Amino acid sequence: MKNVRIGGVPEHFNLAWYLTLKNGEYKNEGINLRWKDYYGGTGAMCKALRDNEIDIAVILTEGIIKDIIAGNPSKIVQTFVQSPLIWGVHVADHSKFKTVQDIKGTRAAISRFGSGSHLMAYVNAERNDWDLEKDLKFEVIKNLDGAVEGLAKGDADYFMWEKFTTKPIVDDGVFRRIDECPTPWPCFVIAVTESFIKNHKDDLKTILDIINSTTSEFKVIPSIDRTIANRYDQQLEDVREWLSITEWSQSLIDKQTIELVQNTLLSLDIIPKKVSYTLLTEKI
Repeated sequence: MKNVRIGGVPEHFNLAWYLTLKNGEYKNEGINLRWKDYYGGTGAMCKALRDNEIDIAVILTEGIIKDIIAGNPSKIVQTFVQSPLIWGVHVADHSKFKTVQDIKGTRAAISRFGSGSHLMAYVNAERNDWDLEKDLKFEVIKNLDGAVEGLAKGDADYFMWEKFTTKPIVDDGVFRRIDECPTPWPCFVIAVTESFIKNHKDDLKTILDIINSTTSEFKVIPSIDRTIANRYDQQLEDVREWLSITEWSQSLIDKQTIELVQNTLLSLDIIPKKVSYTLLTEKI
């Protein structure tokens, strides 16, 4: 039995992995796939890939592209979720801020530098014509729980996170969502360390075949909306809305998308240079 380590955020996007693991589909192929939740998101997973703590990550597109350019010895082998991620811009419910212009120049809570919450703060700032040097300030809060505490205490002023994940916190009157900011590209990709690709390509292909078989039929799984609602503490109508706008992928990310992400990150001064498509991707 081949041991393989994979990481991802504990969110509804990754339910297909849980279902295939629960069904024993990888073990049937001689693969012991061990899943680890990363509450710190993309920044934490980039570090885990670099430190050889995991072989595979289901990770935000912009975050892993930035980190590969910065020296992470990994490659993107597939797009996982084709649709954009809808980031909610949140403040504490008692906050004086009412609109996205009110938070200009205030402190963004981020899970860590290089994380999605960090990078998307730049995208949001550009979208609203802010000065990227003067109007962006950051406070590291590690994860969603840290953001709840940090905004309540006034340690930070706003927090960007996937809007359906934070919807129960908004419904409970802890956060208030003042805006939304969709990613301009497919949100999640599957990244794999170069050493794993080199030494275990057949196992990787088997893993991708299994997960792709499930994601291609995910929306027609009986009562999948109720399963998601129960497992992730979501309202059924919110889950149905999320399912209606979310599309999975079974293909390698294309050159045009890589170009778009790099052009955006370069214009925001998040990456120092652009690199070739082949440096960032590997077709399995």
